[in-house]
Amino acid sequence: MRLKKTNWRQQRTNGEIVFDWFNMILMTAICFVTLYPIWYIIVNSLNEGADAMLGGIFWWPRKFTFDNYKAVFQNSGVLQAFGVTILRTLVGVITNVFFTAMVAYPLSKSYLVGRKFYMAMGTITMFFSGGLIPTFLLYKNINLLNSFWVYIIPSLFNFFNLIIFVNFFREIPSALEESASIDGATDWKIFIRIILPLSKPVLATIALFTGVYHWNDYFAGVIFVNDPDLQPIQTFLYRIVAESGSTQMMATAGNITRSTTSLSIKLATMVVTTLPIVCVYPFLQKYFVKGMMVGAVKE
Repeated sequence: MRLKKTNWRQQRTNGEIVFDWFNMILMTAICFVTLYPIWYIIVNSLNEGADAMLGGIFWWPRKFTFDNYKAVFQNSGVLQAFGVTILRTLVGVITNVFFTAMVAYPLSKSYLVGRKFYMAMGTITMFFSGGLIPTFLLYKNINLLNSFWVYIIPSLFNFFNLIIFVNFFREIPSALEESASIDGATDWKIFIRIILPLSKPVLATIALFTGVYHWNDYFAGVIFVNDPDLQPIQTFLYRIVAESGSTQMMATAGNITRSTTSLSIKLATMVVTTLPIVCVYPFLQKYFVKGMMVGAVKE
């Protein structure tokens, strides 16, 4: 008896077809609402500032120019802020990932004495904090104010990242550690030589989380740092947006062309500060998805 081959498309009901079209239209609208503001900023940053003030630029630059970006990169403050941000992100990612993984590894072992107490105390810190004023006074007493290390030391450890690490470490077969221990390897050597090389997905995930945080954070530079040489690029951008005059930026722009405006330079600065982290994400995406799936399996 021969069975007839049926096309799966013919088996779908009208309701399912309508539902699929509704989903496609809805997701297209969501993507447009999400991406268009970014496109609008890019288009206006590539247009002459004086012409952009007239409005009517929505899809393509009307008078294409790179003068806004020239004004950004010729400003010494922007380059200094970029250097601080790059250094902060690199040091912050390396120290946070390593320190959090080092703390999470023993907490992933059920035989650790006091493990439940440590996990409970860490969970409390996810919901309650000391507040801004006590934090400021603490940083002042330990001489972290106006220091580069105010970006690094307070962010050495994150309990949410620790939970993801713990869940991943539990998935690693204990036989690997037991065989290495029989061969004479210490706990530290097992962690460095075996655990970390097998943890690339979760390491990339936490590195992405931490890198995005350090790159986008402006609050620490506003509250805890007064030295302009130590301010990251996001704090520099915040001050440009907050100070409508933008005297320093416009002074640099005036050496290039009179067609630039404070708004056009702000838009160009926003693009410049956002582009690097956007370019890094695709290279870490495959690890990011796998690491998040592992962290979602258990608590």
